Amino acid sequence: MSLKLTVLGCHSATPRVNAHPTSQYLEINNRHFLIDCGEGTQRQMRKYKVGFSKINHIFISHLHGDHFFGLIGLLSTFGILNREKDLHIFGPKGIKQVTELQLKLSMSHVKYNIVFHELTSHKSELIFEDDKVAVYTIPLNHRVYTNGYLFKEKPKSRNLHIDNIKQYDEIEICDYHNLKAGKDFMLSSGEIIANEELTIAPEKPKSFAFCSDTMFKPDIVPIIKDVDVLYHEATFLKELEHLCEKTKHSTAEQAATIAKNANVGKLIIGHYSSRYSDVECFKEEAQTVFENVDLARVGEVYTCTTNIPAHV
Repeated sequence: MSLKLTVLGCHSATPRVNAHPTSQYLEINNRHFLIDCGEGTQRQMRKYKVGFSKINHIFISHLHGDHFFGLIGLLSTFGILNREKDLHIFGPKGIKQVTELQLKLSMSHVKYNIVFHELTSHKSELIFEDDKVAVYTIPLNHRVYTNGYLFKEKPKSRNLHIDNIKQYDEIEICDYHNLKAGKDFMLSSGEIIANEELTIAPEKPKSFAFCSDTMFKPDIVPIIKDVDVLYHEATFLKELEHLCEKTKHSTAEQAATIAKNANVGKLIIGHYSSRYSDVECFKEEAQTVFENVDLARVGEVYTCTTNIPAHV
C-alpha cells in the first residue's frame, strides 16, 4: 500500500469523551510517521493498532497543547518498552526545551537517543529525506509559530516489460538496472531501442499535505499543488468566519477553496470546534466549493493506492 492515513484524533481544544485532539499516523512508501501528538495519542495508537516500534519520526506542527501534550507520555512509554532506536522529533523551536524538562523532572529514564530538529523558518524547506520519501514544511498563520508538513514519495523506478525485452537477445540481466533508470538500449548494430518500448512507467508518486491550525493562507497553494490528499483544518463554519481573525483558524469553505485552487485529489477536513454537535454541516459547506471532501473521523483510514485517493 503506497499511502495510508489513520486519524487518531481530529478535534480542537480539550479532549472529551468522544472527541480526541489532533494526531495522525501516516504510512507512505513503507515509511511510518506520527503527525502531531495531542493528549491521549498513545491510547489511540493502541486502540487502532498503530505499531509503536515502527515510528522513528514525529512531526509536531506547533506548541499548543491539543497538538503535543501527548508527546511526553509517548516518549516515556517508549522508554518502558526498552526502545533502543533513535527517535527524531521535528517541531518549533522550544520543543527540545519543554520535552527535556518534562523528562528530567519526571525522572523518565529513556535509553534511546532523541534527536530534535527545531524549526524557525517562515519559508517552506526540506527537513527530511531518504531514498523513498521527502518531507517539506508548509508555513502557516496561527497564534504561535506553526508549520504544516508535505510528504512526497520519491519517483519509483520504471517497470520492466519482459515480453518486449525477450525480443532482443543482446539485453542481459545486468542491463536491467539501466533500463529501470529510464535509459535507452543500444544494440551492437548501433540501433537505439527506446526505453518506452522496454519498460512500463510506474505509478505517479503519492503525496500528502497536513495543514494544521491556520488562518486562510492562499500562498500555500503553490507548495501543495496537485497533492493526492490534503488535510486542512476547518474549525468554524462560514457563519462564524469573524472568529477566524481572532483565533487564527479557518472555515470549511476556506479549506475547500485552498483544495480547489491547489487542484488536490481529495480534501479531508477536521479540527472542529466543540460548539458543533453535528459535523456533517462542515462537509456540506466545503462541497459548495470542492466536491471530493471527507470528514476526518477518529479511527477512519484513508488510502491512496492509485492516482485517485480512495476512502476505506
